[in-house]
Amino acid sequence: MTALVHTRVELAAARAAATGRVAVVMTMGALHEGHRQLMREARERGDFVLVTIFVNPLQFGPNEDFDRYPRTLDADLEACRAERVDLVFAPDRDEMYPGGAPLVTLDAGPMGGILEGASRPGHFSGMLTVVAKLLMLTRADLAFFGEKDFQQLSLIRRMVRDLEIGTEIVGVPTVREADGLALSSRNRYLSAGQRQAALALSHALREGAAQSDAQSALEAAGKILADEPGVQVDYLALTDPLLGTPPVDGPARLLVAAKVGATRLIDNVPLLLGNAA
Repeated sequence: MTALVHTRVELAAARAAATGRVAVVMTMGALHEGHRQLMREARERGDFVLVTIFVNPLQFGPNEDFDRYPRTLDADLEACRAERVDLVFAPDRDEMYPGGAPLVTLDAGPMGGILEGASRPGHFSGMLTVVAKLLMLTRADLAFFGEKDFQQLSLIRRMVRDLEIGTEIVGVPTVREADGLALSSRNRYLSAGQRQAALALSHALREGAAQSDAQSALEAAGKILADEPGVQVDYLALTDPLLGTPPVDGPARLLVAAKVGATRLIDNVPLLLGNAA
């Protein structure tokens, strides 16, 4: 039976009654198969599974889609029940930020100023602030995040390490549609034609990942993106697994962000360069 609570007092009571390892999946709702995979992983490793649903205003810029971001609580609860989630915490804005926006927030540092951070100033500060609050409120032993938001995952891992937060952060591979499109709550904004154009992102990443050196990877991916007029590329980047300079040999990450129509999409894949390929 999945319980639903809306207040921090209710959450604290439910958390106090929980036994064993508590696993949390943090979401902004509009749950899809990718979120459900996170819940399954949490169910596999946790004794008590908690899902948070909160559209966090701190991580949206002034011209972004906070007001139109999909809010589908009834359907989200059905998904949580199907995945045997124990507790859903769905606070409103005043519950999460009593008295208004917090005066103290987290600085994402240099890692938060590149890629998504360069395109969306303040986004990662807002994201880390709410994740830290939710880690404190839930006191989770394990927290599960998707690799699709790879920079987010990397920053959360760094925050937990730097601030000595005791939660284990677990990354879960990106879940994709059969045609390769990475699952995202924003995919519902795409028209049929835009969705077809959006496939260029995953196609580009696959072609890039098939190369054995950095220049070839970027050139192969970039050509596919350039050939799709419906895709407006924000960035295409190759990094090491910690978002630094890519190695000549060894593991790397290829990341892309682009607008398809008015919808901004991100995706990434791991790859091996040089003699490791």
